[in-house]
Amino acid sequence: MVHIDLTDEEQRLKKRIVLSERRGHVLVVTMNRPERRNALGRVMRQGLREAFDEFEADPELRCAVLTGDGPVFSAGGDLKEMAESAMRVPPPDSDIMISSRGSVSKPVVAAVNGPALAGGFRLVQDCDLAVASEQARFAITEVLRGRGAPWAAPLIDIVPKRIMAELLLTGEPIGARRAYEVGLVNAVVPAESLLEAAVDLAQRIAAAAPLSVRAAKTLVGLCTEMGTTQAERCADIAYERVYTSNDAQEGPRAFAEKRAPVWTGK
Repeated sequence: MVHIDLTDEEQRLKKRIVLSERRGHVLVVTMNRPERRNALGRVMRQGLREAFDEFEADPELRCAVLTGDGPVFSAGGDLKEMAESAMRVPPPDSDIMISSRGSVSKPVVAAVNGPALAGGFRLVQDCDLAVASEQARFAITEVLRGRGAPWAAPLIDIVPKRIMAELLLTGEPIGARRAYEVGLVNAVVPAESLLEAAVDLAQRIAAAAPLSVRAAKTLVGLCTEMGTTQAERCADIAYERVYTSNDAQEGPRAFAEKRAPVWTGK
């Protein structure tokens, strides 16, 4: 787990630049530093970790949406901060933002309101699903800054090999429509309806059986990390808790009684 100690001034800044809003069973996390293009400095990263730690720990929250305020989703690492510290190899916490462990067991939807560059691209990659506005652009710009992007390795499971090579070798952005065509995002919508579309998707996920949703996310991870046969064996274990849960009885019972199911996550 990663945690960095912040000064009192940094704590106050953190409260301003990372905002959380509950919408029923959905948590909306907003990067709120548009004047710095939502750069991922140490305070922003810690704020994101804490927000997603709270999301993971709250059983009433079943899905999250991550977005940015202003015209840019996130321009990535804070280059001014890097220059001031003469950063060489990035600190251990730089690649861990979706909770202090770097991931959560519940789904996260990226609502990409504008350019997602470098570390901002990384955040979209780390989310389970992505909805993009028509103004969104995606780029791994490290090659243009003399930096590196080892974190991009999982991208090979999201987009074709030559698209990944293009992104890494040129540093040039692709637009929202092309991102959709190559499988980087799930949908492209007008900017004015972006958050509504992302929250709607999250609420549809949150309306499903919580244990089944978590197991489904686990299954996707298993399939990207091992062969099909081994993934099937591990999936049987992952779904055992689902099949033996109260919700597994509630689903068919609600269907038979022609009513909406009441999920307990137990």
